[in-house]
Amino acid sequence: MHVPDGFINAPVSVGAGVVAAGAVAVSLRGARRELDERTAPLAGLVAAFIFAVQMLNFPVAAGTSGHLLGGALAAILVGPCTGVLCISVVLLMQGILFADGGLTALGVNITVMGVVTVVVAYALFRGLLKVLPRGRRAIAVASFVSALLSVPAAAAVFTAIYAVGGTTDVPVGKVLTAMVGVHTLIGIGEAVITMLTVGAVVAVRPDLVHGARGLAAPLKLRVGGELVDAPAAARPVPVAALPHSLRRGRYPHPRAVWATGLVGALVLAGFVSFYASASPDGLEKVAADKGIDRNVEEHAAKDSPLADYGVKDIADARLSGGLAGVIGVGVTVVAGTGIFWSLRRRRTPDAEPTRVPEAV
Repeated sequence: MHVPDGFINAPVSVGAGVVAAGAVAVSLRGARRELDERTAPLAGLVAAFIFAVQMLNFPVAAGTSGHLLGGALAAILVGPCTGVLCISVVLLMQGILFADGGLTALGVNITVMGVVTVVVAYALFRGLLKVLPRGRRAIAVASFVSALLSVPAAAAVFTAIYAVGGTTDVPVGKVLTAMVGVHTLIGIGEAVITMLTVGAVVAVRPDLVHGARGLAAPLKLRVGGELVDAPAAARPVPVAALPHSLRRGRYPHPRAVWATGLVGALVLAGFVSFYASASPDGLEKVAADKGIDRNVEEHAAKDSPLADYGVKDIADARLSGGLAGVIGVGVTVVAGTGIFWSLRRRRTPDAEPTRVPEAV
C-alpha cells in the first residue's frame, strides 16, 4: 500500500505529514516506556524483519498480489509506540534507498501503514485478550484477528485521504469498494504471517513479547529438588535476574533470538524474495483499474543505486535483487537498533521488578 507521489495533492500530503510527525513525536516519548536493554535490539530486528517480509509479495487474486504491512506484528511484539517507529523506519528506508513509496507521500504512508494499522491492531488485540481464555491460543487468535482487520482499515483510511486530496476525479465509492475488497484478502495473508511470527517468539521467549505481558505466573522456587509455587507474599523478581533453575521453563538468551531472527530476515530478503509474486499489489491494481494513477509522478530517488530493489549495474536479476534485499535488511537493522537503543529505559537498582512471565 505504498502510496507514490502524485496520488494525493500537496495540501493534503502536508496535512498527512503533520499528522505523521505528531504520531512519531508521541511514539518517541512512549517508546521510552516500552523499551529496555533486552527489547531495544529486538525492536531493531522487528523493523528489519518487516522490511524483509514486505519484499515477499504473495498472490491474492487474478493479477493481484499483496505483502505484509507489519503494523500489527510490530505492535504486538514491541508495543504500539515502538511499532509506529518500526514502520516509520522501514518506510523511510524504502523511500530513500529503494524508491518505494513517494517522498512527498511519506506522511500519507506513515499515517496509513504505520499509525492506522498499529492503533487498530493493538486495540483489537488487547480487547480480545480481555475476553478470551488466557494462554497461547488466545494470543494466536487475537494476533490473527487484529492483523486481519488492520489491513482493510488502512485501505479505508487511504480512501478517505484520497476523497479529500485525490488528484484524479474518480468516484470515491468505487475506490472504497475495490480497496477494502482486495485488502481484506491481503489481510488474510497478513494475519497468517503475524500469527505464526508472534507464536514463534512466544514459544521461545514470551517475556520478550510486549503483547503477552501481564500473563504472569507465580514465582517458582526449587524445594527439595522440585519446583513449587512461592508464597504469595514473596517479592516477584525480574525474569532476567533469575537463574535458569528458578525460571518456569528454559528460554534461549535474547541474543540468540535476535541472531536467529536476523538470519531469517536475511534469508527471506536475500533468497526467498526472488520467488515473490511479480503481480501489482493491491493499491497498484486498484489505481490502474480505477484510473487514480493518471497523475503519478516519477520518484525523486529513481536514480538510486538500489531503486526497485535491485543493485545498479548487476545484470543477474537473482543476484541483484538478493544483494539489494540483504543491504536493505542490514541498513534497517542498524538504523532501527540505533534509534531504539538510544530510547531504551535504563535499568536501575531501585527499579520495581516484574513477575516472571507465564510460559503461555
